[in-house]
Amino acid sequence: MRKQNSTFQSAFISEAGSELQNNDYFAFVELEEYACYVVADGLNDLPDTESAKLAIETALLSFQEHPSMRKNALLSYIKAANRALCKADQKERLKASVMIVVTNYEAFRYVYAGNTRLRLYRNGNKKEQSRDTSLSSDLGKEKNLSEDMLAKHEERNNLYAYVGQGDRFKPVVSKKIKLENGDILALYTRGIWENLDGGELDDVFSEAKDDPKESLNDAEELLLSKQPKTLENYTFATIFVDKVFTDPERKKKRKKIAIICIAAVVIILAVSAVIWFLHRRYIRLVEDMDRRYADTIEYIQDSNFIRAGEEAKEALADAEKLRNKEYIQKISDYIKLIEAVNKADEAYDGGNYEEAQNSYISARTRSRYADHAADDYINQKLEHIADYLSVFDYIRLGDALNEQGDYDKAEEKYLQAKQLATGVYYEEGRKEAISALEDLYQNRQEEAESVKQQAQEQAELEVSAAQLAVEGDKAFAEGDYDSASAFYAMAIEKYQELGDDVHVVLIQTKLDSCRLKAEEIKEKEQQAQDYVNDGKQQADDGNYAEAKKQYLLAKNIYKELGMDDKAEELDGLMEILAVEVEQEDMEQSSTNETLDGILQE
Repeated sequence: MRKQNSTFQSAFISEAGSELQNNDYFAFVELEEYACYVVADGLNDLPDTESAKLAIETALLSFQEHPSMRKNALLSYIKAANRALCKADQKERLKASVMIVVTNYEAFRYVYAGNTRLRLYRNGNKKEQSRDTSLSSDLGKEKNLSEDMLAKHEERNNLYAYVGQGDRFKPVVSKKIKLENGDILALYTRGIWENLDGGELDDVFSEAKDDPKESLNDAEELLLSKQPKTLENYTFATIFVDKVFTDPERKKKRKKIAIICIAAVVIILAVSAVIWFLHRRYIRLVEDMDRRYADTIEYIQDSNFIRAGEEAKEALADAEKLRNKEYIQKISDYIKLIEAVNKADEAYDGGNYEEAQNSYISARTRSRYADHAADDYINQKLEHIADYLSVFDYIRLGDALNEQGDYDKAEEKYLQAKQLATGVYYEEGRKEAISALEDLYQNRQEEAESVKQQAQEQAELEVSAAQLAVEGDKAFAEGDYDSASAFYAMAIEKYQELGDDVHVVLIQTKLDSCRLKAEEIKEKEQQAQDYVNDGKQQADDGNYAEAKKQYLLAKNIYKELGMDDKAEELDGLMEILAVEVEQEDMEQSSTNETLDGILQE
């Protein structure tokens, strides 16, 4: 009974303008419960494509199969039209701007894609208007451009959403808008809004009478009086809402709803009491979990991993009671980190620095999954270990020099070991260096010249291996993993020649760590190169903004890796992009001036 108890008048005009064929289309269906009005503007260059007609027929057929005013329903109508145009067997892909309006005779909702437009007038004033899915519309919103300026903007027909677009199709759907007696809906294509500004349209409908055809005639007369040199196809449809539907059962429904609500309130109060007690218990568990989780992080920041582990286990127990999968995963990651650090600390405290180094590197990997909470602590320990290992390497180098009889250089290495150990507060290493010096001074007096000559060649090889190991440690500490790998590899070769299996195993462990680090850097370099390749491809395709984005991503990685020369190359590529964008703008401007000149002639 909705249609019979409401009064909607509709009228439209649709002309080819100065074109040979009219590619605009308007149609509507008024059912008992719902009505659907559709206007479309064909965007194809070839004649006889009828993209607008196919889009409207498909949308109206979809509406008649499932009439509704729900948001998803309107989206299904316009998406059906999009699929129909994509599947059409034509020489070129069909495209159209489409506006669909659905009403239940009390309110309406609209969905659109393209630059067909809608206006709602109430009491002679504009109440609602649509926005184009065009680049000019977005630019107008950013730069606060007037509607009249947008009507002449060069990007007004550059659409990012239109029917026939395919899989990337994203139409715009409005909220539900309540109608009042006397409202006027106006639907029109670009042939209208490119030649009549918003103020002129407002004037037409501010003086509208009861006949929608009369308003259309006034608008068309105003359009033709301007005598534009080029007049696109134009379609203008109006729906005069003389009377909206009023539901006679509304008061009874409201009374029934009130009774149901009172009963529901009583039930809700009873249920709420139970829920409140359950909620309070839940809140206490959440608060305990959050507090213990926060305490875990705080203890980690204080380098107290024993207490952090205790708090984390308690927090995990709370999360499991709450069945909070997110917190279970997060806290589990923290527990794994804490266990890895504790294992590394145990090796560190026991003086097993090579094992501790590997364990800390593994812990640092775990730290990435726990918000990098222990990165500072782990990096500090790794720096200490690098210093401690360097002390031992200096002492071993001094030992090697001592054995070959080069006491002066051995003394120099022992003193370097002593100085480094003192600087990093490594008492054990300092004592060992002092002991080595005492032995050196004693051996210097006891060593015979013949023994020194015999040990010379062996010691030189050991010196070379130890020096390479020291240089590898320095490079490792400085993050130069390729150099460190090269030094360690050469050191291994030297120790293998010496038959020193212990040092071979020790240096091999360091080499494995370096290779892991080098592989990580290569992966980042490859990622950066992928960004550069993608940027070049985007630049070749003319997507300069996306190309610049890819170059900036690559540049950030190169900066992170300290590859300033690569970063500077990307600056050069971005400068080339800027020149190409400027050149394209100049060419576009020149083309527009040429077209304007041709049109004026």
